[in-house]
Amino acid sequence: MELLSTPKNIEINNITCDSFRISWAMEKGDLERVTHYFIDLNKKENKNSNKFKHRDGGDAGSWHKPGRLERQLMSGRQEVRGAVGRDGLLQGDGDALMSPCLSPDYAKEHLAQLQEKAELIAGRMLRFSVFYRNQHKEYFQHVRMHCGNVMKPSLKDNSGSHGSPTSGMLHGIFFSCNTEFNTGQPPQDSPYGRYRFQIPAQRLFNPNTNLYFADFYCMYTAYHYVVLVLAPKGSSGDLFCRERLPQLDISSNKFLTCCVEEGELVYRHAQDSILEVIYTEPVDLSLGVLGEISGHQLMSLSTANAKKDPSCKTCNISVGR
Repeated sequence: MELLSTPKNIEINNITCDSFRISWAMEKGDLERVTHYFIDLNKKENKNSNKFKHRDGGDAGSWHKPGRLERQLMSGRQEVRGAVGRDGLLQGDGDALMSPCLSPDYAKEHLAQLQEKAELIAGRMLRFSVFYRNQHKEYFQHVRMHCGNVMKPSLKDNSGSHGSPTSGMLHGIFFSCNTEFNTGQPPQDSPYGRYRFQIPAQRLFNPNTNLYFADFYCMYTAYHYVVLVLAPKGSSGDLFCRERLPQLDISSNKFLTCCVEEGELVYRHAQDSILEVIYTEPVDLSLGVLGEISGHQLMSLSTANAKKDPSCKTCNISVGR
C-alpha cells in the first residue's frame, strides 16, 4: 500500500473552549486519495497508547461523533474544523461539504443542549404583533430600485456559536420581535439603522410555518441572544433545517409562540432573551410599513459576525458530554 505524504505547515487557530481549526499542506497527488481524517488529540510519545476510538466499538470502545466536520480544498491546502469531545477525538468525512465559508457543525443533540440552557433564562412570555427589520436608508432604496421591492434572503454570517450549522450555510432575512416591557412596542433604538420595516406577525409566522432553534450565545455581556428560524412548510429552508436543527412546537415553547385564542392568532416572545429570527423566504415591502425610528443607532450592540464568549457558563456546552 502506497503511503500518503507527510503533512507540512501544520497550523492550529480559531481556538475556543470546544472547537478549533487545524490546517496543513499536502502533496497535490494525495488530495484525491484522502477519504477520512482521524486526529488523535490524546497522542503520546508511547506508540502503544495511541489507539483511536472507533464508532463501531472494538478494542478502543465506542464514542459519539462530536459534530460534523467540513474540509475545504484550496490550492492544495487542507482545512478541517470541528468540535472536540472529551475523548479527544476529531473526525472528518471525505464526503463532507466543500465551501469557501465553513464552520464546525453541532449535531442535533448538541443544539438540544444549547436549547435547554436557553430555556433556563428565557423568562416569561410577552405579547407582540409585528416582526421588524432595521437597516440604513440605502438598503431599502436598493431593495426598491434593484430588487423589485422584495427583500431577498442572504447567506448567514459567522455570528454566534462556532458550532452553529446555519453559519455560512442558511439563506434568510433577519427580523426582530422583542418589545419594550413598559410599552409593548418595539424599541426605538437599533444597532442596524434608523429605518425600520414592520410586518404583521401572521405574514411570517402561522400554522403553515415551521419553527426551529438554531443558536444561543452572548458577546461578553449580560445580554443573551437566541437565534430561531422561521421556514414555510416544504420550502428549501424548511428542508435544510429539518435535517440539522431541533424543531419547536409553534404553540408551546419557551421562545416564540403562535396560538389560536378566541379565534385569533396571538403571538408571544420570551422576555429575557434577545431573539434573532431568520425568515428563509423573500419578503415584499408591500406587505408591511417602512418608517424612521426616533431613537439612537447603537452600533455597539450589533451582532454582525459577533464572536461568542467561550468562557460564559450560561451559553456554552461540552460537546463530549
